[in-house]
This record gives sequence, C-alpha cells and structure tokens, in this order.
Amino acid sequence: MLVPATNVSAASLLKTGSSGEDVATLQTQLHKMGFFKTTVNGYYDRVTKQAIEKFQKERGLVVDGIAGPMTLGAVENINEIAHIVHGEARGETYEGQVAVAAVILNRVESDKFPDSIKNVIYQENAFSAVNDGQYRLPPDHYAYRATIDALNGWDPSRGSTYYYNPDIATDEWIFTRTTVKSIHNHVFAR
Repeated sequence: MLVPATNVSAASLLKTGSSGEDVATLQTQLHKMGFFKTTVNGYYDRVTKQAIEKFQKERGLVVDGIAGPMTLGAVENINEIAHIVHGEARGETYEGQVAVAAVILNRVESDKFPDSIKNVIYQENAFSAVNDGQYRLPPDHYAYRATIDALNGWDPSRGSTYYYNPDIATDEWIFTRTTVKSIHNHVFAR
C-alpha cells in the first residue's frame, strides 16, 4: 500500500545534505525496521541514502535515495502499524504479531472498514491500544519486522478482520465472529 505521508509536510523532502530532527526520526525508524545499521546522527549522509534505497526497493517504490512523500508515507504506514502491533501483541509469538498486522491490512482491503491504515487504526473502539494509550509506546524491532512481513504478504490470520484475547475480552459481540485460527493468546476471526 502506497500513500503519501500524512504527518510530514508535503514540502518535506529529505535527501543527501538534509539534517535535523526529521532525519534523526527517519533514521531511527529505518533502524528499527532493519534498514539503517549505524548510529542515528540526524545527518542524511551516504549511509542514510543507501538505507532509503534499500527500503524503497523492498517496498516497490521508485529507488532514488530521496525520502519524498511516497517514501515517507510508506515509512509512516509501517510506523503506524508497528505501534498497534507493539501495543496489542507484544508478548505474543512472532507469528501472532504478524497476524495482528495482517488484520489491519485485511481491514483496509475490506469494504466493511475504512480504506486507509490511519483510518482503520483510529476507527472508534477498533483497537484497545489506541483507547488505553499503549499505542504511544515505542515499537520494538519485532513489531516493525512483523509489520513488514505482513506488508510482504504473510497473513497467518488467514484473512481475518478481527482478533481478541478470549481471557480478557468483555464485549460479547466479539464471540459471535467466526473463528478462523488461534495463535498464542489471540483468536483471529471474520
């Protein structure tokens, strides 16, 4: 899924020679995703350009080494999903984390849910991590990699658009969904 960045100014263009907090944030996100393998320094240098090129290639973007709207949008989408994965599924198996990311993507593709990652995530009462603030916790490397694996097509949830922990779910409605699969503490359903 390719969408322009939503949290970055449309005029933002990060490229070789750029510096500052936006570059440091980008480097940090790329580091957590496994693309940036050195110390975050806030300078868009050769290493940062190479990390962006690798990211662009893996995400099917134009490979130019420049973090423009499409590249920043793709980074932001991964960051948004990784926050949900971390907030909802840290402590779950890696497969379970990928499945949570896949549920978000399945919702985007479904005509029963909003059609953007951000709108799916912020749909009222869709994710407890948004409601209780765990969404704001910084995602770890596993949440980012699980998100990327889901974006690359791995869907352990088998097309599910819901998941829940039966030990703590309190809304009876969720138990009316058709169970697809259980992974660790979560039940995945349609």
